[in-house]
Order: sequence, then structure tokens, then C-alpha cells
Amino acid sequence: MLVAMGGTQSGEPSELARLLAASARGDQRAFAKLYEQTSPRLFGICLTMLRARQEAEDVLQEVFTTVWQRAGDFDSSRASAMTWLITLTRNRSIDRLRRPGEIPLDEATARELVDDQPSPAAHAHSSEQRQRLEHCLDKLEPRQKAAVRAAFFSGRTYNELATQGGVPLATMKSWIRRSLIRLRTCLEHPI
Repeated sequence: MLVAMGGTQSGEPSELARLLAASARGDQRAFAKLYEQTSPRLFGICLTMLRARQEAEDVLQEVFTTVWQRAGDFDSSRASAMTWLITLTRNRSIDRLRRPGEIPLDEATARELVDDQPSPAAHAHSSEQRQRLEHCLDKLEPRQKAAVRAAFFSGRTYNELATQGGVPLATMKSWIRRSLIRLRTCLEHPI
């Protein structure tokens, strides 16, 4: 679902703050929803700072592992939920940039890290909300659907999308804008 990510309105905690609080209590569904709503933006930050897709993916994974472990540290009186997440993402990206090289992981430690439970991200992909989004995406024209997916799931810019699609920049922007409006309308109505 497309939602605004930000601070508070009329003194009530934001949706993201509520999701962080629920995640701190171990709610995997809330964590999965938090991931769905924030990972594209946070991945964009990682990719912009690190300029290497694999590095950005690794840092994003570290960020959400930290969020899962430290969601209880979030204090809405000090910053909005999105600001807290962005700060955490920037700091992890900076740490990665400062790291001189990879340290090999020994086998014993690697075995301890394995978790047989489905991850919150796996829950997100199989969730009803994900199915609704896929249903709504399927209603778009194939070229517009591909453009929206590329923009939000791979972090490509409008210029890159226009070049790849062989269309003018203004056309690409229009496609994505109209597609997002159609998606929002579709998601607001039950299947």
C-alpha cells in the first residue's frame, strides 16, 4: 500500500512509529509491513552512498537486522520513525564505506547465524497485502507495470527508465505518475 512516511499528525504516533513499537514487541507482521513501506527508500539511500548494488543489499539487510533487534530504542520524542530509520541506514552505509575489507566468517559462527524460521521479509512477500499489490500491478499496461517495478524495486531513476524503455523522459514520468494513481485507487478498494 502506498502511504506517507513521516512524523506525527495531531499528536498521534505515525504508522511507522506504531510498526516500530509492535516490532519491538516481536510482532513479525508489523516488522514485515515496516519493511514493505520503508525498504525501497532505505535501499535507495544505501545504493546512492555505496554505489554498488551488492554492498547496498548487504547494508540494507544489516539495517533491518538492527531494526528488529533495537526497535525498542526508537524514541518518537527525539525524531520521527523515518528519520530514525534513515539515520540508522546512513550510519551503516558510512561504516561500510570505512571498512577496509571483508573479514571472513568462520564456520562455527556461520552455523550459529542460521535461523530456520521464515524471515519477516518472507512473510511480507506471502502476505495478503503483497497479493493485493500484485493484483493491482497486473491491471497496469505491461510497459507501465515494468516501469513501476523497475522504479520501486530496483531503484532506477526516471532518466534510466526512459532510456531503457526508449521513451521521452516526460512520458516515463507520466506513466509512473498515472500508474501510481491507478495503484492507489485499486489498493483502496477490496479485490
